[in-house]
Amino acid sequence: MAKKKREDDVTGLLRVGAGFELAGVDPSGTPGFPGSRDEGEAALAAGATRLSELQERLFAAGFSGSSDRRVLLVIQGMDTSGKGGIVRHVVGAVDPQGVRHTAFKSPTAQELAHDFLWRVRTRVPGAGQIGVFDRSHYEDVLIVRVHDLVPAAEWETRYDAINAFEAELAAQGTAIVKVMLHISPAEQLRRLEKRLYRPDKYWKYAVSDLDEHAYWDAYQEAYQAALTRCSTPKAPWFVVPADRKWYARWAVQSLLIEALAGLDPQWPPARFDVEAERARLKALLGG
Repeated sequence: MAKKKREDDVTGLLRVGAGFELAGVDPSGTPGFPGSRDEGEAALAAGATRLSELQERLFAAGFSGSSDRRVLLVIQGMDTSGKGGIVRHVVGAVDPQGVRHTAFKSPTAQELAHDFLWRVRTRVPGAGQIGVFDRSHYEDVLIVRVHDLVPAAEWETRYDAINAFEAELAAQGTAIVKVMLHISPAEQLRRLEKRLYRPDKYWKYAVSDLDEHAYWDAYQEAYQAALTRCSTPKAPWFVVPADRKWYARWAVQSLLIEALAGLDPQWPPARFDVEAERARLKALLGG
């Protein structure tokens, strides 16, 4: 019961609601977890067992056709905010056959020829799956807005389009968990420095990273708009302080566990005569 209460607490503490101000969120905070880093990492390891069990039940129900429920985890954040770490350390704890992961990149010419949600619709999770969007349709009201890639009149209409799209997904049985990993500009520079001084991190570094850092304030303004205009009862946003990687991972795991527990996936019933199959097996075993 204590574990369940802690998940409820973090869900409420991180949810974007009325009057939310991104500037008021401490990127180094640990809302809902008063313990140390070691305790946080232990809690993450313990939570992996529960997350895995819930995911297996969800996948089994979808695979058998007994349920059409699914989960969509949307992960957004500035460069180096820890999106890859969430995928590896949180989502990576479950059976990969039940996960549909998409890392959205710059749109191709084919994608640009369609509505901005076209490519996203092709990647929504199926029944029983956990879908993961590493970046997402929100790039079309973030980077597009910051760099004036389309007229303001066009991206302004996208907030309502996103809300309608997510409402459609929810109506189809999708539990939506949208996470913004919130780091400080100083922490981002420290992480970029690490990438430049460790050969095993070079592959993560892009020369555009420092250029994008110069737009920090514009991105915060764009995030503020996206978070407040697109946090709805069926598809809420959660802002997770991410300067401490261990906390961000524990918090996202807690949000996922809460979403899955809310779906309450059940093991599907047998689609065969159990007693008859037991008898056949017993005969083959010579029993």
